[in-house]
Amino acid sequence: MPLLTQQIQDENENSLVASLDNVRNLSTILKAIHFKDFATCFATKNGIKVTVENAKCVQANAFIQAEIFQEFVVQEESVTFRINLTVLLDCLSIFGSSPMPGTLTALRMCYQGYGHPLMLFLEEGGVVTVCKINTQEPEETLDFDFCSTNVINKIILQSEGLREAFSELDMTSEVLQITMSPNKPYFRLSTFGNAGSSHLDYPKDSDLMEAFHCNQTQVNRYKISLLKPSTKALVLSCKVSIRTDNRGFLSLQYMIRNEDGQICFVEYYCCPDEEVPES
Repeated sequence: MPLLTQQIQDENENSLVASLDNVRNLSTILKAIHFKDFATCFATKNGIKVTVENAKCVQANAFIQAEIFQEFVVQEESVTFRINLTVLLDCLSIFGSSPMPGTLTALRMCYQGYGHPLMLFLEEGGVVTVCKINTQEPEETLDFDFCSTNVINKIILQSEGLREAFSELDMTSEVLQITMSPNKPYFRLSTFGNAGSSHLDYPKDSDLMEAFHCNQTQVNRYKISLLKPSTKALVLSCKVSIRTDNRGFLSLQYMIRNEDGQICFVEYYCCPDEEVPES
């Protein structure tokens, strides 16, 4: 990006510098977690994690690995700031969200550190736009304490199977009940709406099932209103890992392939809704 390099201050002044040849590789993954205005960004040498939360019940994390960027420099052990995600996405699509065929919008992102704005230099077809977005002091994010040693059940599904399920679910139901079991029904999604209860079962030998590791039967309910934002990531993903721990907390990890074929991950954590009534 020769035009941009002339305008950028000495690299050593910046805590974070990241460059992309195709801005959509960043904006697409951020749209997958955009269900609230504000997000917290954590940058380390491994990449950037962007976290969005709602009502202390659901948390979404987008992981953009350092390898996704053409240039990625973090001067400190970690760099953290809070930003308006709606404004950031508007800036990233300043040249339009669907550019002319064959044209890409390049991005260079610089952050000098605490109290400084996030600087975006966007270039398309020789035209450069500079955006300055104010940052805020980061708020403490929730620790769902979801660790792999406490995971009871885990399955990996091809996303198309779950996309069909979500399109068929009865959205008049307040909750989605997820049953995971080493025995039948193996993996079941249930809703309880105006039209009565409905169930969708996936056998463990289904073509859509890539991995099935269930140790004990768990039946948990989750508010559909909390799960709905995760469908943004589901639409973009090719695979989804569904895990539950010993407390019934749910982890949905979506594998998303960007336009250059690189893999990013979006993870949603959701706490269970209520005790399931005895049937």
